[in-house]
Amino acid sequence: MQCDPIEISCASDPRIRMFAGLTEAQLRNSLHPEEAVFIAESPKVIKVALDAGMEPLALLCERRHISGDAAGCISRMPGVPVYTGEREVLSEITGYKLTRGVLCAMRRPPLPSLEDVCASARRIAVIDDVSDTTNIGAIFRSAAALGMDAVLLTPTACDPLNRRAVRVSMGSVFLIPWTRLDGGLGRLRQLGFKTAAMALRHDSVSITDPVLKSIPKLALILGTEGEGLPESTILSADYVIKIPMHHDVDSLNVAAASAVAFFALAN
Repeated sequence: MQCDPIEISCASDPRIRMFAGLTEAQLRNSLHPEEAVFIAESPKVIKVALDAGMEPLALLCERRHISGDAAGCISRMPGVPVYTGEREVLSEITGYKLTRGVLCAMRRPPLPSLEDVCASARRIAVIDDVSDTTNIGAIFRSAAALGMDAVLLTPTACDPLNRRAVRVSMGSVFLIPWTRLDGGLGRLRQLGFKTAAMALRHDSVSITDPVLKSIPKLALILGTEGEGLPESTILSADYVIKIPMHHDVDSLNVAAASAVAFFALAN
């Protein structure tokens, strides 16, 4: 049975605390993972999450969207509370202007094992220490669209279920398997992967090198925007690869570089 919309007029209302009073770290709730949640923003992203089997917990929605853009999502959430209010009230609650006026709190799924994520994969993106949420979202969108089979993140990389990362990815974080990579590149080699670190060095080979395309199982490693990959990661990789640059441009944004590399090396 669908719940009637619940009017909210105060940002301190405890019923909407997950939308207003919790930081991203608190939403992740590392002490009690079974209680962890994430926030999906906009009807399109919420639909992708629902299609992927994510469990909705509550919805915060501008009143005008209840019978409009959000109606399709709401109809798929029987029994889930729908909180509503004027646009200005919701902006005060969240601290930012909502995209398409709809937020959905969802249960954070448990992370799969590295072995499960890599079981049938031939091309994997490894995100090393990238902390910008926009870049994370864009990398996931490119990975899903351009033929990567999975994404792995080092422990210091940004959370893909960060609200902004989810929105920038347009829900692609729900379309491609991902997990954390603990223990270094050695774990990938045990699973049969060759590793290719993206770095502009004198000994780098072009991503157009046919040898790379022929490798049965390849993991592409992407580093941070400013510092790039650690020297230890580059030295331990099987290949060091680069995108050829022109007109004295020294490098691409990591999200743009990932899209080029994924397109060139997908299998």
